[in-house]
Amino acid sequence: MTPPRPPQRLYLITPHLDDPTSFAGDLEAALSAADIAAVLLRLAPADERMLINRAKAVAAIVQRRDVALLLEDKPELVARAGADGAHLTGIEAFAAALVLLKPDRIAGVGGLHSRHDAMLAGESGADYVMFGEPDRRGNRASFETILERIRWWAEVFEPPCVGYAASPDEVALLAQAGADFVALGEWIWTHPTGPVGAIETASAALVAPARERANDPHGA
Repeated sequence: MTPPRPPQRLYLITPHLDDPTSFAGDLEAALSAADIAAVLLRLAPADERMLINRAKAVAAIVQRRDVALLLEDKPELVARAGADGAHLTGIEAFAAALVLLKPDRIAGVGGLHSRHDAMLAGESGADYVMFGEPDRRGNRASFETILERIRWWAEVFEPPCVGYAASPDEVALLAQAGADFVALGEWIWTHPTGPVGAIETASAALVAPARERANDPHGA
């Protein structure tokens, strides 16, 4: 009998922030709405000191709730900003960042274009891999391909995987495929019900797959 995986959790992604103060209210409310494992902070371009100050402002909100703060593609700022780690795009960027992050910080990776890249990331010590996020031009693989990749990873590998939900309808399907975490795209911040409503709906969508696993006699 295969031991059950831990309960699935949500992973939030911020817009590209240039003013954390104006975003603080939405972020506080979002973190109160459900069980959030991590926040991926995307920073708008600025000089290094400004980027660090913005990250520290967000860290003050996130970390007091025991939620991990990750910086997108800025591993060199993680320690000085007091963040918990970084999310890297692509296997090359991930490999280059390891010396800055390991062993004390989280090193996650997305932008993996093949199974081979994902396997390399896992073998190199990735704390998680992400599947399904759009590239810088807004393109992503077909949703069926994303689900297939998550199923494959969940069946074969121990490190957790994050499935990127580009809409509310994708959350339950990613969870059913075996994603350990479901990342909610920027749509949550502009959702008609507001971020709290969007996150509550997404959190509820994780319950059914968890119930199905609990009732599976094989423990899958």
